[in-house]
Amino acid sequence: MKKILIPVITALGIALPGLASAQFMSAAEVRPILDATKGNWVGVRDFNGNDLLYFTHLTTFRCGLSEVRYGLNGEPATIPFPMEECYVNTNTPSAIHPDVHPPYVTLPSGSVQLVTVEIVYDDGSTDSVTFFRNEIVIP
Repeated sequence: MKKILIPVITALGIALPGLASAQFMSAAEVRPILDATKGNWVGVRDFNGNDLLYFTHLTTFRCGLSEVRYGLNGEPATIPFPMEECYVNTNTPSAIHPDVHPPYVTLPSGSVQLVTVEIVYDDGSTDSVTFFRNEIVIP
């Protein structure tokens, strides 16, 4: 249970005594989580006449990543998804400030049918996954 709660608590920006070592700041720390949660890397939502392609999960673990790229509808993952900085000198380095750095990109409605996501860990290794829209749709 602790292995599940620590990333959630960290991502929410909640500081608890004894969790200082659980900052998820490197590839070694985030790789096991991202390997186990590949199905959550992205989501797509039809909202106000647009497709919103969410990268919230990856944004949460960005401190162990150097880059996130995506490609749509069979194109290679060459489009960079800009992520906010990692707040290394704080108690919540993975805090998300959505007003400044939204964890999504806005695309034309219905334009996301297939998405490929590639991540580059801070150690230079990579991983990728491809989803059909119906696999990642957010109601």
